[in-house]
Amino acid sequence: MDHAIPIAAPSLTVRLLGRLEVEIAGAPVRLSGRHAQALAALLILQPRPRLRDAIAADLWPECAGPSASSLRQALWLVRTGLANAGIDPEAILAVEQDTLGIHRAARIELDVWRFESLLDDGPEATRAALAIYRGDLAEGLGNECFAVERERLSDRYEDALAAVAEERLAAGDLRAARRAAVLLLSRDSLREEAHAVLIAAYGLTGSRSQVVRQYRRVSSILRAELGVPPLPETEAAYRLALARVLERSADRASAHVFERRSAARVFVRTA
Repeated sequence: MDHAIPIAAPSLTVRLLGRLEVEIAGAPVRLSGRHAQALAALLILQPRPRLRDAIAADLWPECAGPSASSLRQALWLVRTGLANAGIDPEAILAVEQDTLGIHRAARIELDVWRFESLLDDGPEATRAALAIYRGDLAEGLGNECFAVERERLSDRYEDALAAVAEERLAAGDLRAARRAAVLLLSRDSLREEAHAVLIAAYGLTGSRSQVVRQYRRVSSILRAELGVPPLPETEAAYRLALARVLERSADRASAHVFERRSAARVFVRTA
């Protein structure tokens, strides 16, 4: 049976980075239960109609018995959620006897697509992409079928954090550089380039102790996890940061001496 899709199909906004959120015209579409949410997420990510058995196997590979009933229940909940939001389910879902997917004419704005598009458009767009990434793909849904895509997007996000940290450091925006580096390290403490950004930033505005602590931190992590020393680039960043801290200290000392001498001369003249 071929379902006709209305000319003015509703436009859904779907967020899969973080927990699943579906909206129409700013109003939430509520999908009850993890099975329904997982089915909706999978269909959005793989909209081309596929065999129901293949979809069920993706979602519930550990199921010993037939999973067709789980798929039917999940589909019913998705349809109910759409209908309760005032959306004709037939305008979104391509439901056939053996296949299930998303209508080709359905209008869907997906944060995953926007995120990846921005990453390919240069440094400023990359910073905008970071703001879209609210969390890893389909957080809260433990279905194994999301694991590969979740890891791929996570890698792209972390690479973007590293790129932004280094780009902001070069531009002199140290606050943004540190923020991106710290966020990256909270996800992966082995990202040596983020440690190097923090070392360099501390060298420009921080103290000698901050530079040394960050260098010791990365050295300890690399030794414990990988059994290797920091890269030559990190060593070079450390030496440069120390030199900059010492230079700033010398400049402050010289300025202090000059001020004291100037004050002494003024005192002699007025005495």
